[in-house]
Amino acid sequence: MKTLLLAALLALTVPVPAEAVTYDVLVFSKTAGFRHDSIPAGVQAIKDLGAANGFTVTATEDASVFTNGTLGQYEAVVFLNTTGDVLDPAQQTGFESHLRSGRGFVGVHAAADTEYDWPFYGDLVGAYFHSHPAIQQAPVKVENRATAATSHLPATWTRTDEWYNYRTNPRSSARVLATLDESGYTGGNMGADHPHVWCKTYQGARSFYTGGGHTASSYSEPAFRGLLLGGIRYAAGQTRMDCRPESGYTRLDPAQGWSQAGPGGFTNSDGTLTSFGGLGLFWYGGKQFTSYSLKLDWRMAGDDNSGVFIGFPPSSDPWSAVDNGYEIQIDATDSPDRTTGAVYGFKSPDIAARDAALNPPGEWNAFELLVEGERLRVYLNGVLVNDFTNTDPKRSLAGHIGLQNHGDGDEVSFRDVRVRELDRTVQAESFSAASGVQPFTKAGAHNGQTLGYIDPGDWAAYDDVDFTGAGALQARVVSGGPGGTIEVRTGSATGPVLGRVAVPNTGSWTTFADVRGALTGVPAGRQRLYLTFTGTGSGLFDVDDFTLVPATAGPIVGASGKCVDVSGGASTDGTKVQLWTCNGSAAQTWSRVGQTWQALGKCLDVAGAGTADGTKVQLWSCNGTGAQNWTVGTDGSLVNPNSGKCLDASGGGMSDGTQLIIWPCHGGSNQRWTT
Repeated sequence: MKTLLLAALLALTVPVPAEAVTYDVLVFSKTAGFRHDSIPAGVQAIKDLGAANGFTVTATEDASVFTNGTLGQYEAVVFLNTTGDVLDPAQQTGFESHLRSGRGFVGVHAAADTEYDWPFYGDLVGAYFHSHPAIQQAPVKVENRATAATSHLPATWTRTDEWYNYRTNPRSSARVLATLDESGYTGGNMGADHPHVWCKTYQGARSFYTGGGHTASSYSEPAFRGLLLGGIRYAAGQTRMDCRPESGYTRLDPAQGWSQAGPGGFTNSDGTLTSFGGLGLFWYGGKQFTSYSLKLDWRMAGDDNSGVFIGFPPSSDPWSAVDNGYEIQIDATDSPDRTTGAVYGFKSPDIAARDAALNPPGEWNAFELLVEGERLRVYLNGVLVNDFTNTDPKRSLAGHIGLQNHGDGDEVSFRDVRVRELDRTVQAESFSAASGVQPFTKAGAHNGQTLGYIDPGDWAAYDDVDFTGAGALQARVVSGGPGGTIEVRTGSATGPVLGRVAVPNTGSWTTFADVRGALTGVPAGRQRLYLTFTGTGSGLFDVDDFTLVPATAGPIVGASGKCVDVSGGASTDGTKVQLWTCNGSAAQTWSRVGQTWQALGKCLDVAGAGTADGTKVQLWSCNGTGAQNWTVGTDGSLVNPNSGKCLDASGGGMSDGTQLIIWPCHGGSNQRWTT
């Protein structure tokens, strides 16, 4: 038995670099309520982990050590099954000061049954104990398997312990790493979302908590010891974890919607993708993404190379992503503009921030790639390391996403690719303040209501609207009245006008239309947006919803000097796309969204996804197919990769109404466009 325990302990050893400095951990186990008989086993387990992993352990139940001066030697403090009121006010103050200096806290099991009258402590831990059923076996669902505390755990970890219910759910302030599946045991009372392990930052401190550890046998389990070790290392600042709260993400199953472009590929074992061979790209074809947060976890075995690609068109050629999209690099050993967190070849990360956030080869790291319009922010283990804005009209941050397998000998693993799309469409009736207008229930309206009763001088305000990268406002409107104008402002209802959108009589009070107007002088970040209304008469129009459109919106102008135009400004599927004298209307205002061009809320489309010479180009509902993808050639052409042919003014025509088609690319003037 001793031999088996020693082997298990050695399996939990994390190599300590030769230049690493040992650190110090305080284990505090004072109780003023129920006393767990597992405390001695817990203390010994942490001492064993310290001896094997380069940190010293001091165990005490003497609360007098909780002065800022005495605590200063400890990088992390573990509350091991403490209960009740264990610190007096002066000791609480000393502990708070210590933690705010950038130190760490680990709470084990009954640490949540401690200091109920100390708000700082409650926020630090994340939740207080409520109740528990009898000791029994239960399934633990590991949500995040790419941290130092959880990377060794299976997706479902079944073990026996005393399972705490909590008074509140900590998910809004902490990153939940594991939950309890209440269908697998009796006595849970938190429902489908029952957090069990989590981490967070609080007032400068790093905090890690696990609900396990009631039984003495817990501390001889290799998996539980590994969880404790990872939590201690995080709290002591020895490894980095992204502990920001997270919700609303959709996981992209590697078995659905993904394709391999080029040689090599990825193995898929226990939810881990590992690269082999190359140069290739494993890319997600399920849909294109415009404004979104992409999160994933990655690990290098050694000095390896890989990257995450965004903003490229669908293609079986991995070089298409290189030529049309952007790579966020993983390899830490290349030049500054080609190192971890770099937008490869375009912008270096903040090297100091990157170095402070990066975990070494063999450990997992977390990326968030936050795309808002043409702005990209790269977060490494929760730390912002790059802020890049695309200004190249031939590229976009919107499009498909993919994972690179770089070549033989480059072994990089990925886990848990997930996306949260950022909805920039606002329901007009969901105003935060208004004058004169009211919600109006209307058939055909999105969400069932419009903003109605609009008269000249009325206004509506909307809080926390993201203006990042906005270049136009598009609104869905309906009017059987005189129509009028929407003015876009910030600051107040009389603030500066950023843009105006003309609203016509749409034909009836049940006929909806999309209208658009350009914005200038747009502020950065989130602001309160005001819509003010002008016109003549009363009952001007209703607004259903509105969207801030990326700043790439504008005309597509041919060499003839005429514009790509949606015939009659109609938005019906199949409407002819033609040449027409440029007039600045919404029918000629195109937004580049990924590899699509959009106007009036729909996409530039090759009819029937055809590939034959002369196939007509039309307006059609955006559907993510190859018929709607266009890349910009070096000669100013717009190429449809699905057919390999160019956008062409039929017969070389230049007159108003000339039908646009696809035709073999030849570089002629009727295939050259300025965007």
